[in-house]
Formats: sequence, structure tokens, C-alpha cells
Amino acid sequence: MNVSVNKMVTLSYILRADGVEGDVIEQTTNENPLKFIYGLGQMLPTFESNLTGLKQGDDFEMTLSANEAYGEVDVEAIVDLPKEIFVVDGLFDEERFHPGAKVPMQTSSGQRMNGTIIELNDETLKMDFNHPLAGIDLHFKGNIIEVRDATEEELMPVGCGCGCDCSSASDGCDSGGCSSEGCGC
Repeated sequence: MNVSVNKMVTLSYILRADGVEGDVIEQTTNENPLKFIYGLGQMLPTFESNLTGLKQGDDFEMTLSANEAYGEVDVEAIVDLPKEIFVVDGLFDEERFHPGAKVPMQTSSGQRMNGTIIELNDETLKMDFNHPLAGIDLHFKGNIIEVRDATEEELMPVGCGCGCDCSSASDGCDSGGCSSEGCGC
């Protein structure tokens, strides 16, 4: 069976930054593989297209340019935020908010995003909202462990899309539950 739309693909790989000799960013194994349904947009489009037609046991190797992966670094996504917005009950938590810390944030329109603190001073935090792999070419080398038809259950959408782990509109969650209009989170 070949990798194609609505197939459950299981694979292992080594991901390196900037080419074959680059630093290892991530590694999956046969014991802890990556599993995804091909064609549902769960993976980078160029990554998926490079797997098209492969079958169980096939090896693969590919390099995705930064533009094909997570894009170039966007300098407009690096911003200074007032330190005061991170103060709770008059205190700034220096253990939580320090250079290198990843901080979940939300825009005024409700969009969730993660930022990394890159600099801290008395009045501001400089935060980078680029994807951590922005600006990096990605080199994958791996093996297709299994290709099979995805089950109907696997093809069903899961949750509300907010990350609260509600499994259906009838399930509740800590923040008010899901409804036909979405999650209360």
C-alpha cells in the first residue's frame, strides 16, 4: 500500500537543521514513531508531497527550505511588550518570565500564539512570535514503518480545535464546555 490521501502513515526519522551534517533537532524511532493521516493538512505540505507513493519499508531523505517549512524569520513578529502586562498581584514572576522562556499568549482578537522571551529589561520583554524553526532549512532522513487505510474513527475530527481536549460538542471542558458555537474555552 502506498502513501496517499486518507492513509495512516507511521514513520521514523532524524530531523537536522540546515542539512545532512546539521544539528539534530528531533528524532523519532520505531518504538516512538510519528503517525499521521496523509492529506489532512497535519504535516508540512512539502513534507507530505515528498512522501507520496512511498510504501512500507521505503527509506526517504529530503531537505525543505525555510520557505517550504516554517518560513523565514519575520522581524515584525519580534516585539517589545510592556513588562507590566506580566505582573500579577503586583509581582513579576522572574522564574517564569526569563530569556528563553516560552509563553502562551493571546491576541486582542482571541488568536492563541506562543512567544519566546529573547530579552528582558526593567520596562519591557522582547518576545519572538516566529515559529521556533523559522529561518531554518530542515533535513529529514527516515523510513516508512507502515502505511494502512485510516479507520473511519481516525478520520473523524477531534475536539473543537481550541486544544481543550473536548472530544465532541456534547462533552464538557473545564471552561464551560463545547457547544454548537464552539468551545467555552
